[in-house]
Amino acid sequence: MYPEHPAHSRPVTAVEVHQPVPMAPAVMAPAPLVPMQPGSVPAVASIVLPDGRVVTGYAINPVQPAPVAAKPPVSRTAVNIALGGIGFGAVCGGLLLLTTFIAALTALITQLITLAAVIFGGWIAVQIFSAGGSKGGSTVNIRKAIFKRNHFHG
Repeated sequence: MYPEHPAHSRPVTAVEVHQPVPMAPAVMAPAPLVPMQPGSVPAVASIVLPDGRVVTGYAINPVQPAPVAAKPPVSRTAVNIALGGIGFGAVCGGLLLLTTFIAALTALITQLITLAAVIFGGWIAVQIFSAGGSKGGSTVNIRKAIFKRNHFHG
C-alpha cells in the first residue's frame, strides 16, 4: 500500500572508524623571559590526562569582575517623590491658610457693607419721617385748601 522509502532500498555498507594520529610537537623558539618580582612567581600546575600524558603549565587565576557599586536601600526616585509630596503638603497647608484668609476678608467686607447700608438707610428714614422742624416752609392742611383755576390757595 505504501511505496517503499528510498532510504530503505540502499545496500548496507560497513562503517569505517578512523583513529586519531598523534602529531609531532612543533619546534618553536623559546619564549622570551619576562622579569618578575621574586615573591610573585605563579605556581606551576601539572595535570595527568587519561592516556598518561602530563600537561604542565602556570595556574591562571580567574578574572575577578569589577565590584558593582552597592545600590542604596532606597532609590533616588523614591526619595525625590517623597520630598515632592512633603513640599506639596506644605504648599497645600499654605493654600488652605490663604483660602481661609480670603474667606474671612470676604465676610468682613460683606459685614461692613451691610452695616453701612443699615446706618445710611436709618439716617434717610429719620430724615423722611421726622416730625416738624423749621425748614423755612409752611405746613398745609390739604382738606381745607381751596383750588381755583388750578391754583392752590392756602
